[in-house]
Amino acid sequence: MSTHSIPASSKVWFVTGSSSGFGRAVVEEALRRGDQVVATARRPEALAELAATSPDRLHLAELDVTRPEQVRAAVASAISRFGRIDVLVNNAGFSILGAVEETGDDALRATMDLMFFAAVATTREVLPHMRARSSGTIVQITSVAGLTTAPGFGAYCAAKHALEGLSECLALEVKPLGIRVLVVEPGTFRTALFGTAFRRMPAMDAYGTTVGQLRSWVTQMNGEQAGDPAKAARAIVEVVAQPDNELPLRLPLGGDAVDLIRAKLAFIAADVDRTEAIARATAFDAKPLDHP
Repeated sequence: MSTHSIPASSKVWFVTGSSSGFGRAVVEEALRRGDQVVATARRPEALAELAATSPDRLHLAELDVTRPEQVRAAVASAISRFGRIDVLVNNAGFSILGAVEETGDDALRATMDLMFFAAVATTREVLPHMRARSSGTIVQITSVAGLTTAPGFGAYCAAKHALEGLSECLALEVKPLGIRVLVVEPGTFRTALFGTAFRRMPAMDAYGTTVGQLRSWVTQMNGEQAGDPAKAARAIVEVVAQPDNELPLRLPLGGDAVDLIRAKLAFIAADVDRTEAIARATAFDAKPLDHP
């Protein structure tokens, strides 16, 4: 398809981690709506069957987002094929479970590399193209763990919290440039995150009553999560289609995400209320007024 034949009303999506889960669902939903998609994955052949059904609108690109040269090549191939990128979806990721003491430096760095540094690098690679057109939307697939925490998810929460913090700053920086940011915070959805995409650190007996309970819960929940990835993808695509003045910064997905985020905000508010007097008492003492 030539770039001139793309309808002005359609969008060009660039999706990382497209082979399964949210990434695959977003690719399918965007195609269903008539958009063009650059679907990237470490093994793009996993999308060959889907590509055969939409050869003119789906472009496959091999991409390990932790390799900068592949990020540059994939973005360049997207621009070459479709002329622009309207929506970047940073979705690539995995789950990791282990107490902080159980999680070694290599595992922690791998988590941060994929779900923070790689997402940031991909964003930076796409931003110049969006700035040149004064248009574009960056979708960061974080998690309810971008705001909430649980024992055993320290590495995962650290990466998601970091991406959320950076994305909030990014949203303020790029808004005057015509670029939008949407932070998507899913709860538990029926994807591979609790299955093949789950990494478990070696267990220590000391954390059996905390992290151990989460290990059991994850095993029980795999395949039983309430969230439907197809419905999540539909919600993401619909929200991205909203006018600029209606686009939220955050999009929680799943009733569990809403409940957990509200509980976390209430917990923070309670701590602030409880310690407000201490906080305010740390200022320099006011200078006494001079009297004539």
